[in-house]
Parts: sequence; structure tokens; C-alpha cells
Amino acid sequence: MTVTLSSPKTMPPPTGYSQIAEVTKGKLVLIAGQVPHDTNDKLVGENDFAAQVEQIFKNLEAAVRAAGGTFKDIVKINNYCVASVDPGQLAAFREVRDRYVNTAAPPTSTFVFVSRLVRPGWLFEIDAMAVIDG
Repeated sequence: MTVTLSSPKTMPPPTGYSQIAEVTKGKLVLIAGQVPHDTNDKLVGENDFAAQVEQIFKNLEAAVRAAGGTFKDIVKINNYCVASVDPGQLAAFREVRDRYVNTAAPPTSTFVFVSRLVRPGWLFEIDAMAVIDG
């Protein structure tokens, strides 16, 4: 395997992500921020956080597949959530994420709240890195 995901016992225990991704070989793929639009560029899930997260993960999966990989090749995810989203809705993020990632060895992850995203209707955005065996 070209990537080892780990969370050493010498670090704080993570919840739903790995602390370290060690890459020893492979093709590095950087995926731009994915937003809640479908292939027709229509906003999916206006004012619906869970629907937006679902569309974004679909877009992320399409991006990594277009580069020749699968979701298991994603080693880093950066999550951007609009601060107006009720923290109680974050369970929807975890539920969607856990259907896509290997929960035994999830990608490294950063989750930040922002005042807003580029378009007012967007509640969430993700960018990512993948390493694909080559």
C-alpha cells in the first residue's frame, strides 16, 4: 500500500478521521472545492444541509473517479461549513461521510466554520487530496 493512515496513541484520539497520512508513492490528485451543484450546475438542497452534504460527497466521488481512483484513495479532506448551520445538523455530515469513507482508516480531515462561502445558498464545501496507485 502506498498510503498509511494512522492515529498514534501519543496524540489526542480523533473522532472520524486519522491524524496522519503517510504517502510513499503514487499519483497525487488535488480536488478543488466541491459545492452542492449537480452536473447541470443546479443548486441541490437549498436551505437543506444534509442534501447539500450528500451532493458534495457525490461530486467528490465523481472527481476522484475521473482521476482514476476511488474514494478509498482520498487521504485528506478539508470541510468548510457556514457558521449559521445549527451544530445539531453536523450529525448529517457524519452520517454521509461514513457511507463514503473507510471508517476503520478514514482520511485526515480539517473542519472549519466560516462566515460564508462564495455563493449565499451554499452551506458546505469540501476540497480534498487523493493518492492513486500508479
